[in-house]
Amino acid sequence: MAQHLIQTLVEWLQEAQHTVVLTGAGMSTESGLPDFRSNQGLWYGRDPQEIASVHAIRHNREDFVDFYRWRIKEVDKYQPHAGHHVLTRWQRQGFVQRIITQNVDGFHHQAASHDVIELHGSLRELYCMDCGHRTDAKRYLQDKGEVCPRCGGFLRPDIVLFGEMLDTQAIEAAFDEARQAELFIVLGSSLQVSPANMLPMEAKDAGAKLAIVNLHDTLLDPQADLLIEGKVGDVLRQTDEWLNKDEA
Repeated sequence: MAQHLIQTLVEWLQEAQHTVVLTGAGMSTESGLPDFRSNQGLWYGRDPQEIASVHAIRHNREDFVDFYRWRIKEVDKYQPHAGHHVLTRWQRQGFVQRIITQNVDGFHHQAASHDVIELHGSLRELYCMDCGHRTDAKRYLQDKGEVCPRCGGFLRPDIVLFGEMLDTQAIEAAFDEARQAELFIVLGSSLQVSPANMLPMEAKDAGAKLAIVNLHDTLLDPQADLLIEGKVGDVLRQTDEWLNKDEA
């Protein structure tokens, strides 16, 4: 990995008054979680419309519950990696003002990051579709864990399902942050999913520098001011070492 690229990112972090970070699936897979579309991915051999949709809740509820019981159990096997903790440290040091994520694993919260905008919700919590009662997602691992303890209604994960719109407040907050950014950093996202893939250009159009860190090409590589090819965790760790070295 070219050190001059890391040094450029360090300089931009030090100079920017408002830095926004967008994390995607590549951030999660480095913790060990499967991706979505590979041969070992989440959707391999499965139809998401049949098990992860509004339609599934209404017409295929047993398979819906089984699938999300499995997902919650799988997420619980893994932990935030070093890169998650670096972002938390940068928030505390004032280098990062906001984190936006496409991921639903809750690892940013586990790493103690604050005010994270979760565009697609979070697997950390369930909520009752009847009374709105909220509870920890691990309840799904219990027998009849989908039954609301307050009203007997149906508990579902607090994530955006196929067939649902994203939370309006989360989207508006994300675009507002993008417009405020002086530096916008994309970490581990292929930038194929809307509306998250619109955020980097929203920031760039408002005058921000755009840095993209990913193992593979993204749709916005030609628009990036800085491209770093590599694992997110490695790039963040090396950048953090330079930041601390400069401060010493």
